Amino acid sequence: MGTLKALNSHSKTLFAGMVGNVLEWYDFVVYGFLAVILGELFFPSTDPMVSLIKSFAVFAVGFLMRPIGAIVFGYIGDRFGRKKSLTISIILMAVSTTAIGLLPTYQQIGILAPILLVTLKLLQGLSVGGEYTTSVSFIVEHAPENRRGLFGSVAILGAVFGILLGSASGAFITKILSEEALYSWGWRILFFTGVLLGFVGYYVRRNIDETPKFLELEYEEMVDKKPIRDLFKNYKKEFLKTFFLSTFQAVGFYTIFVYIANHLNVFVKFPKAEALTINTISMIVLAVLIPFFGFISDKIGRKPLILFSTGLTVLLAYPLFVLLSKGTFETALASQIIFALIVAGFMSILPTTLVEIFPTKVRNSGYSIGYNLPFAIFGGTAPLIATYLIKVTGDINSPSFYLIAAALVAFIVGLTLKETAKEPLK
Repeated sequence: MGTLKALNSHSKTLFAGMVGNVLEWYDFVVYGFLAVILGELFFPSTDPMVSLIKSFAVFAVGFLMRPIGAIVFGYIGDRFGRKKSLTISIILMAVSTTAIGLLPTYQQIGILAPILLVTLKLLQGLSVGGEYTTSVSFIVEHAPENRRGLFGSVAILGAVFGILLGSASGAFITKILSEEALYSWGWRILFFTGVLLGFVGYYVRRNIDETPKFLELEYEEMVDKKPIRDLFKNYKKEFLKTFFLSTFQAVGFYTIFVYIANHLNVFVKFPKAEALTINTISMIVLAVLIPFFGFISDKIGRKPLILFSTGLTVLLAYPLFVLLSKGTFETALASQIIFALIVAGFMSILPTTLVEIFPTKVRNSGYSIGYNLPFAIFGGTAPLIATYLIKVTGDINSPSFYLIAAALVAFIVGLTLKETAKEPLK
């Protein structure tokens, strides 16, 4: 009976932490899928490329808000509890996502339409800045000591599920609706899913316990009233390690699972459907591997997997890009799957590793800010930099240089890490 109760409690914890990440990445994929349509509806121009660029510029604005969201929600999580931070962020995320689907277009209200769209993307970026990292802290602080790696990996698994859900939803609605219907009202449906995910997430988070580690701080009256000040005063090294490790996470994810589909389509001349199929298969492989490596890290430690993934990326990124660009479906798929195998080890255990770096009193602020800054700087710009590298070098495989540089820095930082898998949370 006790075992069943514990399993039920753990399931609720994992779902509560994961649901916001599903919503975040679902919206990410949906907005990218609808970028052309939104560009024409909210930024009409005689040049379709101008409309598309403006649409993607709005997307980038959301990334710039992430560090601000990290500061806000990191502070809330450290000062008032992880549960409160997560409850507020899921409401803000669900409301802003759903509201985009309700917006009148430029043709209906003029310049106010793009202004409202930008405002809602700013609110989304704000909520996203604290959502993922707070959910990881929440999950890992609830986890049994010998399963923190496995539990922490579930948070990033939520991101993968969100991407797959967004891709499937976009493909489904494209098949059942005409282009006219999609432009007229169909695009709105994809954003309304935010209502369901938001409602479920809010309900679950409202009815789950605060983490034992934060309750312990409250009981001992040791909650830090100025966590951000104390973070930069006393934990500079931990913050810098978080920043540089997260840089590889940002560059790796956006290069391998966001940029490469475009690379195959534009530079290798794959049909878009084939490029997306390859990307989807690699994402499924990643989803399977993430909990596996999370489990393994509880047995052998975090550090070996960090060094394994970053070291292999340094050695194999360029050869894998060469394989990717050969022009056949089989070689491109093999390259993407090998990439997924390599980076899954890092991505699966980075969440838990960064939670274990900081003490509870500044954990949410340190992790949130140290993680979201490199995502704002290096993550959202990775596809742009990859394309620029090809232009200036003339080498179709040059995006691997950016990946190698980020991996090399993370490898060096990994060498300095103290193994934390078998130690209690501070």
